[in-house]
Amino acid sequence: MEIPVLSDKDVADIMDMSRVVELIEIVFREKGLKRVQMPPKVYLFFDKYQGDLRAMPAYLESLDIAGVKLVNSHPMNPNLYNLPTVMATILLFDPKTGRPLCIMNGTLITGARTGAAAAVATKYLANPDATSIGIIGAGFLAKFHIEAFSKIVDMEKIYIYDAVKPKAEKLAKETEERLGIKTITVDTPREAIEPVDILATLTPSRKPIVKNEWIHEGMHINAMGADAPGKQELDPEILKRAKIVVDDVEQAIHSGEINVPITQKIISIKDIYAELGEIVTGIKKGRETDKEITIFDSTGLAIQDVIVAHYIYTKALERGKVQKISL
Repeated sequence: MEIPVLSDKDVADIMDMSRVVELIEIVFREKGLKRVQMPPKVYLFFDKYQGDLRAMPAYLESLDIAGVKLVNSHPMNPNLYNLPTVMATILLFDPKTGRPLCIMNGTLITGARTGAAAAVATKYLANPDATSIGIIGAGFLAKFHIEAFSKIVDMEKIYIYDAVKPKAEKLAKETEERLGIKTITVDTPREAIEPVDILATLTPSRKPIVKNEWIHEGMHINAMGADAPGKQELDPEILKRAKIVVDDVEQAIHSGEINVPITQKIISIKDIYAELGEIVTGIKKGRETDKEITIFDSTGLAIQDVIVAHYIYTKALERGKVQKISL
């Protein structure tokens, strides 16, 4: 049995953020229509190394796409080992026979689909006249969020904060050169939050870094960093003021932005307004007033990975230059 293997470069050559945003909207619709199978993530915690490994299987029933992603999160990697914080491998399978179809590097796919999920949430939950973006955390995910937002939002200004300011400055320079959008680096989180219409938090924090008093009426927040038990980025008081939308209720309760406030009984499951798929399908409304504060609590879904991976795989076969290995 021979199986195609796609490298990081193979994936990068095919990746198209506009198409990824479209695919992520499609997959949220599929989830809203209950046409997916997606068991909750399974974690291995490497506490002495401050890292973890997740296994994420999924099956898109109506599209007949199945696969699993294996992905780590090791925030100390860049400083200690000159490795990325996040590294992923995706395996696709033929649902009819169970035959493995492809092995591919999933790191870029993880970044692109995460940014695209925030963009789709922003489409349905932000004020339509929003023009300013705040980015908290200038690591691996930040550039993907900015690119994805550019497909949805008519951005005029971007504010970037990172605890390591040179990282923010590098991202700002790259963003201005690539997209031509005025991008400002700031010295404190507050300066990247108070002036903006849309916020994305992209850190591995285990204590709130976004304070309630910095959040104004009409803001939309993409809480993207909390993706494991114990992580949180937002002051829980913000959640009490906001319309909370999650990507998946079960995952969010155990590992999303709401996991700590629910454990501490600051909020309850009843405070979750909807899953994003319910809004994309029209089962529930998105933003209803220009003064609402909305939060998208993203944990990252395996269905996002497999739909993007299948698109990459299909395009690679069409191009006819695919390396194969024998199993």
